Amino acid sequence: MDPLSDVLQAVRLTGAFFFDVRTADPWVAETPQGTAIVDAMFPGSEHLVSYHLILAGRCWLRLEGEPDLELVAGDIVVLPHGDTHALSSSPGLRRSPEMTLYRMPKDGKLPVALAMGGTEGSGAHFVCGFVGCDARPFNPLIAALPRVFRLSDHLGGPLGAYFHFALAESRDARLGGAGVLNRISELMFVDAVRRYLEGLPDHDATWLAGLRDPYVGRALTALHREPARDWTLESLARSVALSRSALAERFAEFVGQPPMQYLASWRMQLAAKHLRNSADGIAAVAGRVGYESEAAFSRAFKKATGASPGEWRARQRASA
Repeated sequence: MDPLSDVLQAVRLTGAFFFDVRTADPWVAETPQGTAIVDAMFPGSEHLVSYHLILAGRCWLRLEGEPDLELVAGDIVVLPHGDTHALSSSPGLRRSPEMTLYRMPKDGKLPVALAMGGTEGSGAHFVCGFVGCDARPFNPLIAALPRVFRLSDHLGGPLGAYFHFALAESRDARLGGAGVLNRISELMFVDAVRRYLEGLPDHDATWLAGLRDPYVGRALTALHREPARDWTLESLARSVALSRSALAERFAEFVGQPPMQYLASWRMQLAAKHLRNSADGIAAVAGRVGYESEAAFSRAFKKATGASPGEWRARQRASA
């Protein structure tokens, strides 16, 4: 499995199409801070990603600290960091978000159809989706993504097809529809990330860009393929045919930390996954992620999460 797939699996993506919105000018729709609504939308998740597809018309995205962004039919805009933001008929419009909307409907039927705005024009038609995921102990993907990115001209392409299929699925109300909608939402986010990666400029230096670097990409693949191996900088450099100093410098440039520090962080994310999903004892989990000593593993895990492995597992099970 490649590092991107590893991370996507380990951070527990949970998605849903929440709103099918039709508007008439003037109008404004504000999404609150992700931390304020993620638990009501996706219990047990720590982080919220928002995205919107403009199906018809045009609108403006307002994100504090960023230039207002005009969106037209076919645009998909993704906000990976859960920032509060507004879509509106003209730039600069704001309003207080309706917090009660951001929770699973009692009947479980999604997406929720919304109509908003005045009477001055035809407005816009857009779909809002959300993905919940883990932020801790370690999520290098979210850290590598910008606050907002846009993918254009996908109304008739694969990404647009996800949305149209989701809307059709919600109208038909077939058995298993909720599960289908959730998987489509997650697929849309994954495909959006892949398209963003494909469009990164050559000079970009992030974890995502490192995946396509001939040396850093091979080093990341090696660490993800054998996370429990007794890696050293020398053995990792030898596996990618590069000197230790050159690999250390190149890896830190893209990933933002030395290779062995990255490995230690990734081991903690894998350990969290094992603790949540298995009944293995702490010593067994420690061994699966490369620790011979349960005590050393417990110290490292508590440093990364603020809780011992046993405490963390108990909290996760209580939350679930």
